[in-house]
Amino acid sequence: MFGALGRLVSRRPWWVIAGWIVTTVLLVLFAPSVDSTTDQADFLPDKYESIKATNLVSEAFPQQQDAGATIVFDRTDGEPLTDADVATAQQVVDELDLPEVFTGAEPIQVSPTKQVAIVNLTLAPDVTGQDPDEYNQVKDLRDGLSDGTKGTDLRAQTTGNLPQTYDQAESGSSAEAIVGAATVLLILLLLGIIFRSVLIALMPILAVGFILSPVSSALINIAAKLFDLQKDDSTTVILIVVLFGIGTDYILFFLFRYRERMREGEEHREAVAHALERAGEAIASAGAAVFVAFMTLVLSSLGIFRSIGPSLAIAVAVTLVAALTLFPALVTVLGRALFWPSKKWKEPSKGDRFARIGGSLGKHPVRYAVASGGALAVLTIFALGFNPTFDLGSSSSSSTVESAEATKTLEDGGFAAGSTQPMPVVLHSDDDLTQEQVDQFAAGLTKVDGIAQVIGAQLSPSNPSTAIVMTVLQDDPTSDAALVAVRDTIRPAIHDLAPDGSTAYVGGITSVFVDFQAAMNRDYSIVFPVAALIIMLILALLLRSLVAPVYLMISVGLGFGATLGASVIVFQHFAGHEGLVFLLPIYIYLFVVALGTDYNILMIARLREEAREGRAPRDAAAQAVRHAGPTVAAAGLILAGTFASLMLAGNSLLTQMGFAISFGIFVAAFVMAMFFTPALTALIGHAAWWPGHGDEKKPEAEAEKVL
Repeated sequence: MFGALGRLVSRRPWWVIAGWIVTTVLLVLFAPSVDSTTDQADFLPDKYESIKATNLVSEAFPQQQDAGATIVFDRTDGEPLTDADVATAQQVVDELDLPEVFTGAEPIQVSPTKQVAIVNLTLAPDVTGQDPDEYNQVKDLRDGLSDGTKGTDLRAQTTGNLPQTYDQAESGSSAEAIVGAATVLLILLLLGIIFRSVLIALMPILAVGFILSPVSSALINIAAKLFDLQKDDSTTVILIVVLFGIGTDYILFFLFRYRERMREGEEHREAVAHALERAGEAIASAGAAVFVAFMTLVLSSLGIFRSIGPSLAIAVAVTLVAALTLFPALVTVLGRALFWPSKKWKEPSKGDRFARIGGSLGKHPVRYAVASGGALAVLTIFALGFNPTFDLGSSSSSSTVESAEATKTLEDGGFAAGSTQPMPVVLHSDDDLTQEQVDQFAAGLTKVDGIAQVIGAQLSPSNPSTAIVMTVLQDDPTSDAALVAVRDTIRPAIHDLAPDGSTAYVGGITSVFVDFQAAMNRDYSIVFPVAALIIMLILALLLRSLVAPVYLMISVGLGFGATLGASVIVFQHFAGHEGLVFLLPIYIYLFVVALGTDYNILMIARLREEAREGRAPRDAAAQAVRHAGPTVAAAGLILAGTFASLMLAGNSLLTQMGFAISFGIFVAAFVMAMFFTPALTALIGHAAWWPGHGDEKKPEAEAEKVL
């Protein structure tokens, strides 16, 4: 199959390139546009309590307006507010030309210490606060407040739903630019050093920028429309890294084999065909494993993962097809100019370093297996200390943005942190409720630990079987402390307080995240095992073995545990963080498990090839490390570097992700694939290939035919 594909691509390269160009143009012109959402409630099923509360409020209180922003006033000199200051603050609000997303301002509230005064701004009907056209109006609000407080002793800051979303989006935009630039520069630098070629360094950059990225984006939008998938802009940064990182990896898989054939004196087009024949199976199997790992996220109950999974899977599929068609076609067209300006590219590499490593591993596989496996196991122990944090407000943007500083000012000034986003509690009964029942229920809420204030209780004017009570949490609604309080204390207490025949539901962003955590725990128990089984099946089909896939997946599992353990050591123990972002394990799974399998596949495929040449297991392992080692090292270094660029984004979410994934890729390439997998294969020997025994030497006639 791959031999036929190699011959087709090498003989008709211009047809392949033209096909990609035409496809790109058509998709860009006719693909639908899809709106994104960052509202976590949109990603949860209706069965969860927070969503039930949201739906009841929408039906019974259509006029209910959420607080979209909170203006925080304090004095620039840090002194308590005077009556004149409060009057000035009220005047600033009254004269403010509110952006159209807001309908008005609630009465000004002064903290007991008089250090801070706040004003909540209500959202207009049908405003979700998640559309860029909506949250970008925060800039106009801030400009108006800046103008209004000029010449006074007051400072006005904004926080709450829209300001936090705006700051997160701005941080995300900066992250996208920083990560994109760092990724491009890193690929240019490393490919330039490895191949000393301008065109090879530019190839993945130009291909991703002008073809793979627009094709992937268009197909993602089409899939979102066809299958009603949520689209989350937070995946954009990750998509950039995936396209550049995986694309460069698969190019390297092909180019190293192509250069190897050229150095052996093979004719240019034959070398392209032969390289694709030999590397194609490994590239296709590696891409299939990554594709499956991403696609298993459709089994998730969470919309955020169901959107991330197919989006990244589509990007991988596009990259895989390009690696098997577009890139070999470009290499065919460029010919010897591909390696310009290097004049020594055809000189065979001495490979002394990897030859020495391979030779040592072949002689002492037990040492390498114990040392590499032991290191992974020790790090995995620390993974047991993983503490997830759901504090997305601080993890999705820098602590220096205005919304974060305003929240701190509000808390230091004597207000409960929950004042920015009051928490609705919904009471629902099959029969009509009385106002007396609602008032008694609200009075009971004032005694619940974790609730700082009850600020209103009312029956629905259109449906008296439903009532709403607005409360204020003691903690920041998106903080871990608030989540623990709602999950362990507030929800049970509120359920018990509901009058006979009625049910109480806790709504709001904190309740959403509590349900989010429960849904994630369910998903981990389903998605991970299913993905592992399917990847093992792919490995079994590739290797025609039932033994090798087992220890390959054990290797990858240790890589996952070691990566999470290293992250716990760095951030929880050394940096002093209370926990790691709750999404981290799923991203480690996505990239370390899937891409770690890539490197294992490349190494063991080469090991099998060497065994088929008649070499003993230890000699085959030594030769595999010698020949595949440079490819694995180069690919791992580039991919780890591209993910490490996420640490430049400026917020803890991407910093933790960048460290964890880059460390995991480094472990996958330089520990698992380079040492652990070949050492185990050398030790297990011929039995590793049971029952297919694909390591057996081919008959001479068949071998000559292949050559």
